[in-house]
Amino acid sequence: MRAINLLPRDDRRSRRQKPPNAVVLTGVIGAVVVTALICGMLVLSHGKVQSKQAELDGLRQELGAIPVPAQAQVARSDALVADKQKRITALNAALSRRVAWDRVLREFSMILPDDVWLVKISGKPPTLSTDQSAAPVPATSAATSAAAGVPQPPGQATDGDSLFSAEGYTYSQNGVARLMARMAVVPDFEHIQLLFSERAVLSGRPIYHFSVGADVRAPGTGT
Repeated sequence: MRAINLLPRDDRRSRRQKPPNAVVLTGVIGAVVVTALICGMLVLSHGKVQSKQAELDGLRQELGAIPVPAQAQVARSDALVADKQKRITALNAALSRRVAWDRVLREFSMILPDDVWLVKISGKPPTLSTDQSAAPVPATSAATSAAAGVPQPPGQATDGDSLFSAEGYTYSQNGVARLMARMAVVPDFEHIQLLFSERAVLSGRPIYHFSVGADVRAPGTGT
């Protein structure tokens, strides 16, 4: 009888089947690791999205809690803004025609002759030519002084249409002429004229009581 060996043979083909199983196992482990990483990133991103969504919901609630102004209040605010703009425009128009009386008086005091003394200086601002219905602005006294022992004038001097007038005394008509000549060099004066001049006597000495007037140049005009 022929003997048969029933034990499995230990050949090389059985040994070669092990490496493929290791490669497959490595691939499966790698796939699991990659899947886990992807899942972790998805969970982290989802958490960030939920946080941002919660922040957005909070901001929407704060925005909704802000009261909406009523239409009447908005209209009132617009009316106040328009009224403010009108006032600013009117103020700018008034300031553009404002006469710098401090400069005018300072320049006039610098050219006043030594032999002339004044008892009254008066001036009035220019009227707005764009408003013919406006009432005339009353004349305002810029400065008033009287020298001791000098008699007061017998009446009020009229300055006609002039915006600036000066009334005083001097020793001669040359003093009046000298004052008018010096006023001609003041940039703010124009149309200088003699309103009146009369002879008087003070302590037995002849003097002259006079009044001169001039127009004040409009602001912004050339000399």
